Amino acid sequence: MSASRLGPDELAAIVNLHEFEAPGRARMAGPAFDYVAGGSWDEITLAENDAAWRDFRFVPRVLTDIRHVDVSGSFLGRSSAMPVAIAPMAAQAMAHPDAEGAMSRAAAAAGIPMILSTSASMTASDVAAAAPDADLIFQLYLVRDLGYTRTLVEGAAAAGCRAIVLTVDLPVLGYRERDRRSGFRLPRMPNIEAAQGSADRGRYAGLDDQRAIGLTWADLATVRSWSPLPLVLKGIVAAEDARLAVEHGVEAIVVSNHGARQLDRTLSGADALPDVVAAVNGRAEVWVDGGIRRGLDIAVALALGASGVLVGRPFYWALAAGGQAGVERAAAILREELELTLPLLGCASVRDLRPELVCRSRGGIG
Repeated sequence: MSASRLGPDELAAIVNLHEFEAPGRARMAGPAFDYVAGGSWDEITLAENDAAWRDFRFVPRVLTDIRHVDVSGSFLGRSSAMPVAIAPMAAQAMAHPDAEGAMSRAAAAAGIPMILSTSASMTASDVAAAAPDADLIFQLYLVRDLGYTRTLVEGAAAAGCRAIVLTVDLPVLGYRERDRRSGFRLPRMPNIEAAQGSADRGRYAGLDDQRAIGLTWADLATVRSWSPLPLVLKGIVAAEDARLAVEHGVEAIVVSNHGARQLDRTLSGADALPDVVAAVNGRAEVWVDGGIRRGLDIAVALALGASGVLVGRPFYWALAAGGQAGVERAAAILREELELTLPLLGCASVRDLRPELVCRSRGGIG
C-alpha cells in the first residue's frame, strides 16, 4: 500500500461513491485491486451493471406532502437506517489491516447491515467481537464438503449472525483475465484455511469448483436444517429460479450476477429485477446488487420492486481509502442522495416508490 489513508478533510471533499475508487486503488496492491475491480471474460456485464441503472428515467410527482422524509428500510424484519446493506466481499485485509472489523463498525455506525463473506479475512466470531453493535448476516460458500460447510453455518449462528445468504451462482469460477495476467492468489482466510490445512488449493483457495459437492434444489432443506436462521439465496437472475426459490421456502433472494465476475453477458440486476419481482409476487423479500452507485439507483431499484439493495465495491474502495471513516463517509453520501431523491420524486418515504415513477430511457441499453 503506497499512500497514507485519507484524513477527515480529504474524506469530506469526496462527494460521490465513484470518487473513492482512485484513492482506494492507490492504497492497494495492483493485483489485489484488479481482483476486486475486475469482471469475467470481456467484462461486458461489468459495464452493463452500472449502465443499466442509468438507463432508467424518473417521472416525478409534484405537490405531495414531503415535509418529512423517511429513508429507513428493513431486511428480514429488522429496521435499517436506509434500504442498503454492505454486500459480501472477500479478504478485506487487502484493503485495510482492520479488514472486516472496520467495515462492520462502519456499518453499525451507519445503521445498516453487513453481509460477511465466507472468504473474509476474519471469522464471524472475531468480527462480532470487533463490532458488537453490528447487524451481521453470513454469506455462505460450500467449502470442502457439506460437513465442514455446516460448521461455518453453526459458527455464524453462534456469533450472532441473523441470516444465512447462500451463494448459488458459483459452481465454477468465471474466466477472469485480469487475475490470469497478474498471477493473483487469494491471501489467507481463516474459514478456508481451517478446511484445507496446508494443502495447496490454488489461486482461489479451492472456491473455484464447488460443483464437486453437487448442491441442488433438493439440498436446500439440508442447508436450512443446520440452523434456525432465515435462508436467503444470492445469485438469482431467472424468474423461474425465483419461483423455485419461493417454493423451497427461502425468506429472501438476491437478484445478482455476482458483480459480473461469473458468466459474462448475463443480464444486469436492473434488467433482471422486474421479472423476478413478478415471479416472487410478494412471497419473499427481493434484494438486488450490481452497479448501484447512487441514491438515484437505490430509488430505481425500490421503484421496480426490490425491498433492499446491496452495495459492494464502493465500500471496499472506501475502506482502502480511509478505513472505517471512509466507509462511514460512503454510507453518508448514499443516505444524503436518497434523502434528496425522494422529495424530488414527490415521495415522503421509500415505501412510496412504485413502478410508475420510472421508465426506460429511449435509446437505452435494454
